[in-house]
Amino acid sequence: MAIFKSGNPAMNVFQNTITLPGSGVMTERGTLNKFFLLFLLVMASASLTWKAFYDGVNVMPYMLGGAILGFITALAIIFKKEWAAYLTPIYALFEGVFLGAISATYNNVFAKTAPGIVTQAVLLTFGCVISMYLLYRFRIIKVTEQFRSIIFIATAGIAIFYLLSIVLRMFHVDIAFIHEGSLLGIGFSLFVVAIAALNLLLDFDMIEKGVAAGAPKYMEWYGAFGLLVTIVWLYLEILRLLSKLASRR
Repeated sequence: MAIFKSGNPAMNVFQNTITLPGSGVMTERGTLNKFFLLFLLVMASASLTWKAFYDGVNVMPYMLGGAILGFITALAIIFKKEWAAYLTPIYALFEGVFLGAISATYNNVFAKTAPGIVTQAVLLTFGCVISMYLLYRFRIIKVTEQFRSIIFIATAGIAIFYLLSIVLRMFHVDIAFIHEGSLLGIGFSLFVVAIAALNLLLDFDMIEKGVAAGAPKYMEWYGAFGLLVTIVWLYLEILRLLSKLASRR
């Protein structure tokens, strides 16, 4: 039995992870294979709610249900990493239900002003993922402790700001630029897209360090989960940005 602990903050995710005899260790190929499986599950469930929307079904309950259940499942995975192999596919299905519903809604709302907005968002997302991977692989951008701290603080700040906007909205107070296509709103979205894209570098670094540390096999699922979460966030922010640009036409 091996317990991985490190004083390096980059390795904190591997603290208290346990490798049982004969269970195997984390590999990059294994993580990538699991990510593609999760991606297929997302696409499968997303296609169902997408089709349901165009069949005239009210997909709002599916959208909310997928988002809430996905969030709960994600929290369970974060706090119980050894359950990742069982919970991550479930998370992918919930996330797909949510993404299919919200994507179909955007596609319908902007059918005239920005036809193909979802396709554009998907292509831009994968373009960002590939670009970030190349920047990381060739060490054009190095994931240092300072870089990691800056991205973590920026990400936490965005999360707190979004949470604050939700609370204020309950009291009928809107922070307009989050949703509207003003220059400030577009600038804000560009900033968030950039931070989401840079988070991919942290995911790649976490996977690489997990492999180097000989992390347990189930951490392949956790690495694939982290990558999926970031890509979904990046896609949603790109979709929001494109919608703001379309609203100015």
